[in-house]
Amino acid sequence: MSYQSMEEAYARCEKDGIEFWKAVQLEDAEERDIKTEDSWKQMKGMWQAMLDSIDTYDPSLMSRSGLVGKEGGKMEEYLKKGDTLCGDYMAKVMANALKMGCNNACMKRIVAAPTAGACGVLPAVLVTYYREYEAPEERMIEAMYVAAGVGQIIANRAYLAGASGGCQAEIGSGSGMAAAAICHVKGGNKEQLGHACAMALKNLMGLVCDPVGGLVEVPCVKRNVGGAVNAMAAADMALAGIISQIPVDQVIDAMKEVGDRMDVSLKETGVGGVAGSVRAQEVVEKIF
Repeated sequence: MSYQSMEEAYARCEKDGIEFWKAVQLEDAEERDIKTEDSWKQMKGMWQAMLDSIDTYDPSLMSRSGLVGKEGGKMEEYLKKGDTLCGDYMAKVMANALKMGCNNACMKRIVAAPTAGACGVLPAVLVTYYREYEAPEERMIEAMYVAAGVGQIIANRAYLAGASGGCQAEIGSGSGMAAAAICHVKGGNKEQLGHACAMALKNLMGLVCDPVGGLVEVPCVKRNVGGAVNAMAAADMALAGIISQIPVDQVIDAMKEVGDRMDVSLKETGVGGVAGSVRAQEVVEKIF
């Protein structure tokens, strides 16, 4: 049975004297009755798929709707000018988030982490760091376990689908997973992983799911950028010793409560939010 709370995972860490990522790996191997080596091999495969997806991005492609596709390339061109407001590194994070979102919209291979609509957050945070700082691949795969463990706990306590809880459950969860994962890469302890996740989730709590035309393109692709940047900020705060006054499990529970109260029009129906705007209706009429 997978962990039902971060506290439960922490208890396993304390009991066995292991890191958070290892507690997740052991639980995965035990639940699926496989060797830890096989679990690692599968996780490494997902990590490689993330690397490959970013590398196969093609800025000349557009989604069938014509709404997105070139954004990753445009961010890279802007980066080359050397005049970004957030700095070159964060611009690379943004570019990678856009690339993955565009790949999804263009029906290319992506890793749903935790969903297809939020597929750009985790790789934008992890792959960018890996390539910029030449981090050990083993450390990045450990971070994938951290993200997977956090995502599983969110799924158990709340949800990951925008149709169930709004985009706070997709981009929000992805951001929380990425914040905890990069915190691990930077040497954060298990409590800091939790604080990073909690702060990332709180920053995006209440985020609605309002795709124009029901397509995971607008505002979804650009929203991946927000999730990635938010994850980096939350991780930095946690690593600085800043804590979430609300424990991460309680934050996840609060996210579920907010999602349960959210109007159905704001849960991936393509009716509320920006999906209900005049411009969105014009776009829908043109596409369909």
